[in-house]
Amino acid sequence: MRRSLLILGTILWAGMMAAQEGTLRGKVAVLRKSKKQNGSSDVVVWLTPYDFRPTLASTTAPRLVQKDKQFTPHVVAVTVGSKIDFPNRDPFFHDVFSIYHGRPFDLGLYESGSTRSVGFIKPGLSYIFCNIHPQMSAVVVALETPYFAQTTPDGGFQIEHLPPGRYKLRLWHEFTSDAELDSLIRDVKITNGDNALPEIPLHSSDGAAGHPNKYGEPYETDKPTY
Repeated sequence: MRRSLLILGTILWAGMMAAQEGTLRGKVAVLRKSKKQNGSSDVVVWLTPYDFRPTLASTTAPRLVQKDKQFTPHVVAVTVGSKIDFPNRDPFFHDVFSIYHGRPFDLGLYESGSTRSVGFIKPGLSYIFCNIHPQMSAVVVALETPYFAQTTPDGGFQIEHLPPGRYKLRLWHEFTSDAELDSLIRDVKITNGDNALPEIPLHSSDGAAGHPNKYGEPYETDKPTY
C-alpha cells in the first residue's frame, strides 16, 4: 500500500512539474539578397534566464561529418563543455582547424575512416575549416544556456522545458550583421504552456568572404587537392 502511494505521489509530482514548464515557439524569416539562396535554416535562437542560473549538461555526442568535401551539418549549437566528434567519411585526408574566435584548435592531418574530437569549453563562435579544401566550412555556437534551438528550413523553432520567468532572447545567423543581431535582442516572459513570438525578419548577405589557411596564408589554388 505504501509503495503504491509513493508511486502515485511521484507520478503526481512529475505531472505538476511538467505543468509548470513553458514552450516558446516562433519563426524566423531570412531575407536574402540573392535569389540563388533560399530557406531560413541554420539560425540559432537562445534564451538566457534572468531569475536563475541554468544547469549546463553537455549536449549529447554531436558530430560534424566530413563527406564529399563538406561538413554536415553546417551549423551546430551546443552547451559549453560539450565535445564534438569530427569523423572523416571521405576516401582521402582532411586537416580540420579553427583559429578564429571561440575555440582555436588544430586536429592535424587524419585519414579516411578516423575520428578526432574537440571539447568546446568556453562560449562563443568557432569557425571551422579544412586546411586542404578551402570550400569546407562550418560553425559551432557554444552557449551558456540549455535553452536553445536551430531553425528548420521554413524558419520555425521551438524551445521546450522552460521554467516560467523572464528571459533574454538572442539570435545568430552566419550572414547577418552584428548590428542587426544586437537590434533583435529582446526580453520575453515565459508562462506555463505555449508561448508564441511574432515572426522575426533577418537580413542575410550573399555568403562568406574567403579565409586564409591555418598558417594565415592564402590557399594554393593552383595545387591539386583530393
